[in-house]
Amino acid sequence: TAYTMAKYGMSMCVLGLSGELRKYGIAVNSLWPRTAIATAALQMIPGVDTDMCRKPEIMADAAYFILTQPSTQSGNFHIDDEVLADAGITDLSDYAVDASQPLLPDLFID
Repeated sequence: TAYTMAKYGMSMCVLGLSGELRKYGIAVNSLWPRTAIATAALQMIPGVDTDMCRKPEIMADAAYFILTQPSTQSGNFHIDDEVLADAGITDLSDYAVDASQPLLPDLFID
């Protein structure tokens, strides 16, 4: 419940800050992973197989693409693989921890 509330709160911050900062030419967007990301935090959860995750680099590359777009693009909720597809990157196999494993979907993306 607490994690869900935090995610919701972050989403509301994106919308609010996007509106507040638009007049200054500052964009505010969010970036969500489609799949679980192999981070130290995830490794602390018992039973999670990080071989079924993507590497953090996918988020870094997607964030870079978002940050290099015009600041008129604001108030969006981006998903990492969709951002990369828009950038022309469709082969995501290098981002997999173990490409032979199925990917574990993120809990908040359907």
